[in-house]
Amino acid sequence: MFRDLFDTYCWEEVVGQIYTATPRQVEAALAAPTRSLADFAALISPAARPYLETMARLSHERTLRRFGKTMQLYAPLYLSNECQNICTYCAFSVDNKIRRKTLTDSEILEEAAALKAMGYEHILLVTGEAVPFVGVPYLRHSLALLRDQFPHLSMEVQPLDQQDYELLRDDGLHAVLVYQETYHKDAYKTHHPKGKKSNFYYRLDTPDRLGKAGIHKIGLGALLGLEDWRADSFFTALHLRYLEKTYWKSRFSLSFPRLRPIQLGESSRSFRDVMTDAELVQLICAFRLFDEDVELSLSTREAPKFRDALIRLGITSLSAGSKTNPGGYSVEPQSLEQFEISDERSPSEMAEIIRRQGYSVVWKDWDTSLTGV
Repeated sequence: MFRDLFDTYCWEEVVGQIYTATPRQVEAALAAPTRSLADFAALISPAARPYLETMARLSHERTLRRFGKTMQLYAPLYLSNECQNICTYCAFSVDNKIRRKTLTDSEILEEAAALKAMGYEHILLVTGEAVPFVGVPYLRHSLALLRDQFPHLSMEVQPLDQQDYELLRDDGLHAVLVYQETYHKDAYKTHHPKGKKSNFYYRLDTPDRLGKAGIHKIGLGALLGLEDWRADSFFTALHLRYLEKTYWKSRFSLSFPRLRPIQLGESSRSFRDVMTDAELVQLICAFRLFDEDVELSLSTREAPKFRDALIRLGITSLSAGSKTNPGGYSVEPQSLEQFEISDERSPSEMAEIIRRQGYSVVWKDWDTSLTGV
């Protein structure tokens, strides 16, 4: 289990390793044919900032070599905003007095039709974490409604047991995204004081359960801003490398969500700037240099011009036209969003921008019939 490896590391020592990295270590990392965790620590360090142009060039070259000039587009379909956790950064938190909604069968199909009309063949099903409302029976039923319409179905829902993932896999589930939020145990508890999500190790063990269940693709990430983003990214890289070696039949993806403003009742909450745009570019390039095979995704949390610039620098998938509220595409477009969207361009607009940069748009994940999965 990853937790056994994780427990051999000390957060403070990792922070020290990153912030004491030298230009010589950065140059050695850039010159290396393959890169270790120590190299990754150097590439995300403050010492690597003057080398950003070189990192961007190398990231571009390696992404082209592995993925070609393609960009996958996907969209989230929010099924429910019901949640039984307190999360300090999320509008769906149980202590936020909002109107809750879980989509009915007809509403799910209506939302699906709206996404199909946009061109999507790959959607991400999202819920809050509320077993009585959106437990395994609801998730299985949702897959049954949608699997004949979309070749690929992914989920970002509450962590489940291995046998539950096996059932969902057999129902047509292709990929699962599960973000640790932060790998700092004390900070994790501060931001998740109530609910099943407060169990740090149950969440940490989730990718192991996914791998054992034979899920085709596993998505990882940290919520950038809950703790030191460099240290959280180091532990994400540690987690990724462990999983790739242990569950080599699965594919892996990484996302880079930065904290966004949320609505809390009649007021809103903003977060301090947690990292600059240049630092996010540095992080994305560092991950591409660390791992040429991992898929890197960027959501509509980020601003349009910034997302456009990153098409050439390592990103392999983008969301577009996203709504982060249940029913947001057709049923209840004005209901509460989980977080504020920054890039509101339509999928067709985004596709045209991608094509202008010489890239082909992929509307679904790679066909499993070609991989024998």
